[in-house]
Amino acid sequence: MLGLDADPKALEVARQTLASYGPSVILVNANFRNLLDVCRNHDFLPADGILLDLGMSSPQLDDPERGFSFRFDAPLDMRFSPDQQVTASDILNRYSDSELARLLHEYGEERHSRRIARHIVARRPITSTHQLVEIIESVAPRGSGRIHPSTRTFQALRIAVNQELSALEEALRQSLQVLRPGGRLVVISYHSLEDRIVKQFMVRESRDCVCPSEAPVCTCGHLASMKPITRKAVVPTEEEIRANPRSRSARLRAAERL
Repeated sequence: MLGLDADPKALEVARQTLASYGPSVILVNANFRNLLDVCRNHDFLPADGILLDLGMSSPQLDDPERGFSFRFDAPLDMRFSPDQQVTASDILNRYSDSELARLLHEYGEERHSRRIARHIVARRPITSTHQLVEIIESVAPRGSGRIHPSTRTFQALRIAVNQELSALEEALRQSLQVLRPGGRLVVISYHSLEDRIVKQFMVRESRDCVCPSEAPVCTCGHLASMKPITRKAVVPTEEEIRANPRSRSARLRAAERL
């Protein structure tokens, strides 16, 4: 098994957990956007299967110092890797209100994005998670819903800091070069933006032609490279959600390399 993670702390835990497997497990500190290069460097081509478990982990969320959660007052960091240059605080304090509004709308699907962005700019500098939460709650106070009003803003910032969606798109494209025929790609996503990218990729790669429907003849030359295994996303059972409430938003999709 070849395991990749951008977070060196996560890799250290994995090394301890998988120590009994010895040299059968290779762990690399890398973002999966570099999947193909890492596989080449470790002579791991072709692969029988790829599992992409997206987003952040519970240890990251529960570490007060990482700034991923609005439950703790902490610096606004949100980086998966300490080698990354841009933090959430950098984005909040450098972006214009229009740039912030676009980010919150696109990555967080936040309906109060413009108002939140204006209030952030007006109260700069923003340095802590609780300072940001206070601003959000002043604009979008907690209602009767299950989701905390800060959830979408924190999601949007985390995605932007770690460039998660572009990394996912790159990893999916590279999976076609990594998998052997018959090899399987399995992706677990945790919000609609990720799941939409995975679904569209698998749908596209299961078709011989991807020309616009109005095109009179095929000019793309595209050939199907995968066949879907899951007709629709697999979701956790009620029993799984009771055992692990954080699994409630998980969506699993799988496809096989042709």
